[in-house]
Amino acid sequence: MNDIDDSRAPLLEHLVELRRRLLWSFAALGAAFALCLYFARPIFGFLVQPLLRAGQGKIIYTDIFEAFFAEVKVAFFAAIMLAFPIMASQLWQFVAPGLYAKEKRAFLPFLIMTPVLFLTGASLAYFVAMPLALHFLLGYQGDIGGIQQEALPAVGNYLNFVTKFLFGFGVAFLLPVLLMLLERAGIVTRAQLKAGRRYAVVGAFAVAAVLTPPDVVSQLMLAIPLVLLYELALIGILFTEKRRARDAGVAAAAD
Repeated sequence: MNDIDDSRAPLLEHLVELRRRLLWSFAALGAAFALCLYFARPIFGFLVQPLLRAGQGKIIYTDIFEAFFAEVKVAFFAAIMLAFPIMASQLWQFVAPGLYAKEKRAFLPFLIMTPVLFLTGASLAYFVAMPLALHFLLGYQGDIGGIQQEALPAVGNYLNFVTKFLFGFGVAFLLPVLLMLLERAGIVTRAQLKAGRRYAVVGAFAVAAVLTPPDVVSQLMLAIPLVLLYELALIGILFTEKRRARDAGVAAAAD
């Protein structure tokens, strides 16, 4: 009975540590949200620049609360990005003590590459894909059978459009990290990924069709990088396999 009681102590210590890390993460998110809410209008002004460059100089809201809730969503959207490094560091500090030195060296690069790849995807969406998509979608304005058709984007509608693009491209660019983690966990192998390359290409175009407007250019802007990132993950896995084989050889020679 004493053995059972004593075994609870490490679990309770882990739970207390987890609660402490979560509190720090939520505190960072709350502080970032308060700061971003104060600067919500300038942040939204940055997000509407692709719309402005596409020739649309007006954005409206028809619901009396729509503009307010849009600023709240903008603040929360920006706060997640701003607080992510702190939240990721708290996750790392919780997980790291339970890892061997070799596992730390393997896991840390993935943690570092996650924000880099996400920002790369979001930047591609903001500077390239969104302007192209907006030029296409706003091209439907004009005279139709004697009736003038005009685009008047609503605040909430445009914000949903922006967040879908930024998060969609950002998360899609995390594909190499996901594949390399799956391979390291033993769930998939490089041979299986190579054999499934054709399905990955089809999947990339299917994801692009869901996350982008129905124009070919926008879909290619996401699908082609996804295919290239899949190949990049295969190359990264190849290097890690060679390094593991080399380390195993050195360990065997030492024995």
